[in-house]
Amino acid sequence: MNYLAHLFLSGNDPDLQIGNFIADSVRGAQILLYPERVQQGIKLHRQIDAFTDCHPIVAETKARLRPLFRKYAGVVADLYFDHFLAVQFSHFSAEPLPAFAAAAYSHILSRPELLPERVHHFLPHMVRHNWLVSYAKVEGITRALQGLSQRTTFESGMEKAGEELLLNYASYEEEFARFFPELQRYVEEQIVLIRN
Repeated sequence: MNYLAHLFLSGNDPDLQIGNFIADSVRGAQILLYPERVQQGIKLHRQIDAFTDCHPIVAETKARLRPLFRKYAGVVADLYFDHFLAVQFSHFSAEPLPAFAAAAYSHILSRPELLPERVHHFLPHMVRHNWLVSYAKVEGITRALQGLSQRTTFESGMEKAGEELLLNYASYEEEFARFFPELQRYVEEQIVLIRN
């Protein structure tokens, strides 16, 4: 899953949310530099990724994407699923997406001492262009994937992933609809275990 899903799945716990948000920029023993609840958020992020990566529904999505995007199929799938979460946000949350995004940005920006250098680098751009809300439009997902494509070492084809989303929109939407509730249940169970 991508930024929106990780933030949303953290619930209303700000420190868990920050840990979940920064996790991709925290390596190995660096986790010990963070407060306990932020560490739990980092671990939760990794659990979400592991659950997603080995899930059979996500495997269907990646199998369709792999001929086009090879090793980047998982990255594309993550962003597609963030798109569908953004589009259907009112189905999963009583809080409107723009309000959720504004609150998430505000909390993350209020804790600069917890943010790794990589996050400091992209966060202003993320907030300025309101990535979380922009994911609700195919154009927003296309821009995100084009940006990722420019930063890959190898030819990824991700700049064309918006076209693929439109071409097989119903199939990707259906896979998200089957997968996301299962992910939600899994994360709710993990959060309960973290608290005990």
